[in-house]
Amino acid sequence: MWVQCDSARESNEYPLRFGVDDHNYGVEEILDRWYGAKDSYFKVLADDGNIYILRHSPASGAWSLESFRRS
Repeated sequence: MWVQCDSARESNEYPLRFGVDDHNYGVEEILDRWYGAKDSYFKVLADDGNIYILRHSPASGAWSLESFRRS
């Protein structure tokens, strides 16, 4: 998985585009954002009309897909 982000500062980092397997998606809207003990989570509406939850681990810089819901 890859994620392209936009940020003025690393603490305000948020996803603009992401790719899973051979598919690339644009983020149309960030529906929600919350913080866990070590990670940040983003609930996003992608340009395919589906909802994804992305997890970002600031310590490693890694992103992962946590959930997917078809709209």
